[in-house]
Amino acid sequence: MSLAQEEIWHRAQDGIDKPPFYNESITIHRQGALDVAALQQSLTEIVRRHEAWRTTFYTLDGQPFQIVHPAPERFPISTYDLSTLPESRREEEALRLASEQAREQFNLKTGPLLRVRLIHLGDTRHQVHVTMHQIIVDGVSVFRIFPLELIKLYEAFAEGRPSPLPEPGIQYGDFARWQKEFLGQEILERQLNYWQEQLSGELPSLEWPCDRARLSILTYRGSIVSGEWPSVVAEQLHEICREESVSLFMVLLAGFVLWWHQYTKENDIIVGTLAPAGREQQEVQGLLGCFLNPVPLRFRITQSMTFHDLLRQTREVVSGAVANDDVPFFRILERVGGKPGLSENPLFDVVISLAPRLPDLGSGWDQTFMDVESGGSTWNLYLELNERSHGIVFRTQYNPDLFNAETVCRMTDDLKLLLEAAAAKPRKTISELCRE
Repeated sequence: MSLAQEEIWHRAQDGIDKPPFYNESITIHRQGALDVAALQQSLTEIVRRHEAWRTTFYTLDGQPFQIVHPAPERFPISTYDLSTLPESRREEEALRLASEQAREQFNLKTGPLLRVRLIHLGDTRHQVHVTMHQIIVDGVSVFRIFPLELIKLYEAFAEGRPSPLPEPGIQYGDFARWQKEFLGQEILERQLNYWQEQLSGELPSLEWPCDRARLSILTYRGSIVSGEWPSVVAEQLHEICREESVSLFMVLLAGFVLWWHQYTKENDIIVGTLAPAGREQQEVQGLLGCFLNPVPLRFRITQSMTFHDLLRQTREVVSGAVANDDVPFFRILERVGGKPGLSENPLFDVVISLAPRLPDLGSGWDQTFMDVESGGSTWNLYLELNERSHGIVFRTQYNPDLFNAETVCRMTDDLKLLLEAAAAKPRKTISELCRE
């Protein structure tokens, strides 16, 4: 097992009786005729190619281990035909079926750790809903590698051709072994020292405005509010990226931190993000698997600093985190003394990430991932953004025990306005921006 998998496995044990907060979903849309046999053959081939997708986990003397199972002769697909329903009801019923699948817990011991539902909405309208446990995927797996492999294989098999894909050079288990060898005591200690320095002193706890009082325990319940910022906003953000020599994620992160400063009035802020730990290795670029590590990002805000100053601090914070993101989160907690509370996650409970840009799947194909709810959420508020040709789409996953949907919508509207103001005048002070 990789360190990321160990982290997820341990946390999943605590959430057995909780909503499925580690379930990830994607929908592949097909506009046109669909060869079901070719689709099933394609899914079966993907599971054969990638050992991570036919892995289960067991415990021996209290320690987790993984078992790689033989490739199935035919990967199962549950099929639903909604074409006989009134047109006005088909999309609604398809979403219900997808959400039903996403809300079902996975059994890490018995597997399989992914499920597929094929929904026919008409002769030329089809949806493939795939739900996976996060212990076998990351954003690159879900949004890029899997859809691209699926379409390439489907098009070949539908025409009677063999797979056009080269065999993976390594498997996820090879990466897990390499990672533990690479992360020897010297590297581990150096990276832990970095995090100890970043998280020294009294650690802040964000007191954020909620619609309801915080419960005495973490419920891991989750709901989703989705939205979109038009292309003009994306253009503004890219302009400041060029001016300040920062990435789009850094601009969004700086706005996110400023947003929380505005809401909480705190000057010492820790938010989380999901670092793609290990993905920079060339050998794993095309590998399905979990290459995620939650990392804390600490910011110190003063009223006199400008958004330009905050961007400079953001660049330093992100660069340092990326250079030291091999250390698993639980090791950081052990070093700095952060302990899970009954009612909040350790170190941070608000998270932001920028999903990989979705690839062009070709004529007749598309994908979405922000519309299906699993009913669970690891954090009390998680903002996931994705840039598309028509703008920036986002999904805010929130705990409904704390927030109303209307509150979350208002908060994301406030974030957009704050980003627009900061991008237009980055030399304005934090105090001035938060008053606007």
